[in-house]
Amino acid sequence: MRVEIWTDINCPFCYLGKARFERALAEFPQRAQVEVVHRSFELDPTLPADESGPVVAKIARKYGISEAQAAANERGIGAQAAELGLPYLTEGRDYGNSFDMHRLLHFALAEGRQDELVDAFYSANFAEETSLFGDAERLVRIAVATGFDEAEVRAVLADPTAYADAVRADEREAARLGANGVPFFVFDSKYGVSGAQPPAVFTQALERAWADHEPALQIVGHADACGPDGCAVPSRD
Repeated sequence: MRVEIWTDINCPFCYLGKARFERALAEFPQRAQVEVVHRSFELDPTLPADESGPVVAKIARKYGISEAQAAANERGIGAQAAELGLPYLTEGRDYGNSFDMHRLLHFALAEGRQDELVDAFYSANFAEETSLFGDAERLVRIAVATGFDEAEVRAVLADPTAYADAVRADEREAARLGANGVPFFVFDSKYGVSGAQPPAVFTQALERAWADHEPALQIVGHADACGPDGCAVPSRD
């Protein structure tokens, strides 16, 4: 069974949602048979590649609230992160264009180690003070520290077309599915879950998708048959 998760590294609720989903998955009896794939979704694809800035000011402008209110929102998200045991900087974080990170995540998917790089990017963005955006060398350092080959990572970043089509295909699929925000989870191409839901919601989605994926065999009719203890003797009435 496959679970696809549309995310953006800019998105704090994607960070929380991944942790909540993983809590549910850890308790799911068939977890070893669940494939998780991360899909691309840019919260602001219009941002220039070299643009970044403070998150609090960005949120205040976007939603028409004061910076004090935006800062309070960040503290609220930080409290939710703490409940999950996740580090979260409530001050000093930046936002920026995430397209290169999405391209690298598709590279990591091809290498069979996508989840590790997602976690490394989340950690760098939400738990470290150095900005993650507009700095290709930082992306290289993070990927190499996660175990990827430096030359291969640099080759992806040097070629703006590398995995670009895969990113755009994910975004088109999100639009087709009606996903206008992230995180957005799709269970076995049948069930969608929007937002950083509680683990219990993800458990329900896993169970329902698994039941449809592996339906119980329906026995229609019974007759004489053989088994480990021998064969039924037909009646001679």
